[in-house]
Amino acid sequence: MKLVQAVTLAASVTFGAARTFTVFNGCPFTMWPAVCWCPCSMFTGVGAAPNHATGWEAAAFTSVSFTVPDNWQAGRIWGRRNCNFATNPGPNSCLDGGCNGGLVCDPVTGTGVPPATLAEFTLSTNPNIPDNYDVSLVDGYNLPMSVTNNKGCHVASCPVDLGPNCPAALKGPFDSTGFPVGCKSACVANLSGNPPNCCSGQFNTPATCPNSGVQFYSYFKSNCPDSYAYAFDESSGTALWTCASTLAADYTITFCPPPA
Repeated sequence: MKLVQAVTLAASVTFGAARTFTVFNGCPFTMWPAVCWCPCSMFTGVGAAPNHATGWEAAAFTSVSFTVPDNWQAGRIWGRRNCNFATNPGPNSCLDGGCNGGLVCDPVTGTGVPPATLAEFTLSTNPNIPDNYDVSLVDGYNLPMSVTNNKGCHVASCPVDLGPNCPAALKGPFDSTGFPVGCKSACVANLSGNPPNCCSGQFNTPATCPNSGVQFYSYFKSNCPDSYAYAFDESSGTALWTCASTLAADYTITFCPPPA
């Protein structure tokens, strides 16, 4: 994994208390993990930054561990596919998931270009408020993913390759062989320019944007029931997961996990 040790965040700090996160590439090919915390800024609070680069190259079957603050807020981890940073170091350096900054995502504006499977975290130091975490397909899918922990809390996951059977209107982008390396959400695909697919505007509440009004919701949810399949998927009971903050769980994000 080139550059992993050499590149670190300039604003990294020493934490009094921290959690260990491990990112494992279980895919049989190289991919490029990325990290941000939203709003994607290093200045969202004292000790807000993980002590690791915001992007790196991960060879097949390799892992990286780093620490994040106990109160890490709105953290995101995702993967990028088919990247070449030599001639186009920016959000279009990868077929999907690319970010401003190229290999190392800009910590202020470095969110990933959809479609991209996301692992999302909001950790807590309040004993009355649990950690919250999920695997999100709201921005579409580009890699199978799972989020596990060392305390026995629920596994959030989308372990299925959603690309090959993705509905035609959502399928893509495609690699040089024509293989789909992504599956867009109906919102990202802008199907019919239909606001209910994005739960935006007058449809920006759970009541006005039920899953029945979101095209192809069932494709994502039936294949990945333990994932966040659209903006208001909490009502499914299998989208947003919690772990008692008193357990101070460490988390592992696995790309291409073994099938359940």
